[in-house]
Amino acid sequence: MPRFDKDSFHRFLVDNKVVGFFDQPVKLSSGRHSHWYANWRTVTNDVCLIDQLAEFVIDFTVGLGLEPDAFYGVPEGATKLGLIATYKWARAKSNFGPGSAPLPMGRGQAKEHGSPADRFFIGEPRGKIVVVEDVTTTGSSLLAVLDQLKPVGATVLAAVGLTNRMERRDDGMSVEEAVKAKGILYYALSQATDFLPRIYRALSPGEKIGRAIEEEFRKYGVGPLKLI
Repeated sequence: MPRFDKDSFHRFLVDNKVVGFFDQPVKLSSGRHSHWYANWRTVTNDVCLIDQLAEFVIDFTVGLGLEPDAFYGVPEGATKLGLIATYKWARAKSNFGPGSAPLPMGRGQAKEHGSPADRFFIGEPRGKIVVVEDVTTTGSSLLAVLDQLKPVGATVLAAVGLTNRMERRDDGMSVEEAVKAKGILYYALSQATDFLPRIYRALSPGEKIGRAIEEEFRKYGVGPLKLI
């Protein structure tokens, strides 16, 4: 497998307009408001691009020294990515064949009744799993999925985010710290503090937006961010 290249991933992120800016703050799924966004939807709606994205995730996972049986995408933002990464990962194995790999998939909305394996999952996770999320702000969706995985007996090797907004939760913890509190390590392919200054310079959205984002990081960030 090729080695994960952070600079190549940042170029992929920029080239496909994953990150952008707003004159007026928009409400995020976390409930917070922000002048910038990270949205992987365009990439995950394109077969060629999601194939490339899955390769990045696999290379990143290999770089961490992990050997999962499958990837599990947090519903619904990372569902397709988890499926495609699992398929590509399994196909590359020398032992590929019937029964060699699971294909787990979660439900966006839990069924009213049934066992945990049926309530939350269409394909039950089993074996060693890497959980994949698209964007983490407070990590609430990711943390909920980690709780759902406990009763089915799957071993979660790690949680991996495509983009970490690098914000603290209302309890003061970062996503990394909140996930670690559950006994699981969290990693991210890209972090806002790394790529935002570069993209801000490239897109030049204006000083007003830059100062507003700096203020967001003073309020929510794991650390300060300098754009102006």
